[in-house]
Amino acid sequence: MPLLVSDYSWTQNDSTVYINVPLKGAKAVKVDIVSTDEYLKVSFPPYLFEAFLFEPVDEDRSSAKVGNGVALISLPKRINKQWDQLMITTISDDKDKKKEIRERALLRYQEKLSSESRQKAEKRQADKKYTLEMMMKLEKEERENIQKIKDAEREKTAAELAAWQLRQKQEAEEDAKLSQRGSPNQQRADQRTNSEAKSSKKQADPPPPRVSGNIQITFTPRVFPTALRESRVAEEEEWLNKQAEARRAVNSELLEELKDLKEEQKNPDWLKDKGDKCFASGDYLGAVNAYGLAIRLNRKIPALYSNRAACHLKLRNLHKAIGDASQALDLLTPPVAANAAARVRASVRRGSAFCQLQLYAEGLQDFQAALKIDPHNEALQADTQKIREIVQGSAAETQ
Repeated sequence: MPLLVSDYSWTQNDSTVYINVPLKGAKAVKVDIVSTDEYLKVSFPPYLFEAFLFEPVDEDRSSAKVGNGVALISLPKRINKQWDQLMITTISDDKDKKKEIRERALLRYQEKLSSESRQKAEKRQADKKYTLEMMMKLEKEERENIQKIKDAEREKTAAELAAWQLRQKQEAEEDAKLSQRGSPNQQRADQRTNSEAKSSKKQADPPPPRVSGNIQITFTPRVFPTALRESRVAEEEEWLNKQAEARRAVNSELLEELKDLKEEQKNPDWLKDKGDKCFASGDYLGAVNAYGLAIRLNRKIPALYSNRAACHLKLRNLHKAIGDASQALDLLTPPVAANAAARVRASVRRGSAFCQLQLYAEGLQDFQAALKIDPHNEALQADTQKIREIVQGSAAETQ
């Protein structure tokens, strides 16, 4: 049976109720919070806090922050007025009524989660459909351009052939007229024949030896530095195609919303450079905003997620850092030499966030993955060894 938390505190104003629940040493990742318009539950085994609220609240605008050993829940009121108390006292001994409210709240919470999951899936499907339509449109335009070039070349060749046939016909008619005029014309025809014979004889003579020289040879540059026999050509081509697709996959609906911005401010690459400059100057919130807008415009560029994860690390938004680093690693596929450095950065950033949350085993896995990509990085070797010692020390202490 769970232990009920009684040492909570709460404050209010006309529009919002604030509840402060001590977590009694529980880690943030083990806290489960369920909030509806009439019920609130904070579970961190073996402790449990639940409140049957005095008045309805706006569950869509409710929020919770977990950290520094407490859970702070903000509940906006539906009606702006002061509450006499936090919970309904009339049902304190009515177990059936509590059970009914609890089950109704949990059912509503599950339906909300299912709806959010379904909306996310529909949005992902819509993004994929839009990307596919854009690719098909671009390929159609390319095919049409190639067909236009072919048609133009065909017309040009047909015109040249018709002109050559006309010249041949005119020359044949002139020769026929000369053959009908008599001996002077015949003499001129013989002279022409002799001259043609002489010229053909000259042409038959072998040409003089050519002057010796050097032939310059150039090789077509490859995108990847590895030798062709050592490269995974299919994976490399897939990576290049994904990068090209990412550059084309721009959210046109968002561009319509941002039509008042300058043209360069609608470019994800320009926003990425802006975010990099803000990060370098220490303006981490500005960098997060720049990367976030770039991601809304184009969700296929892994560097945007990885750089935003670095900003969240600086701001101690550790769960958001883990989410962005994971998204970057999902986009950095297939693993090839061209994205090796990016995979190392994303793995280290996610591993650092795990370690700061005291999840050293998960952090060690990310650092080992980064070290496998870059085994000669001395700083990475040292960090991995430190985390390994912490994990081993924890395991020995537990035993």
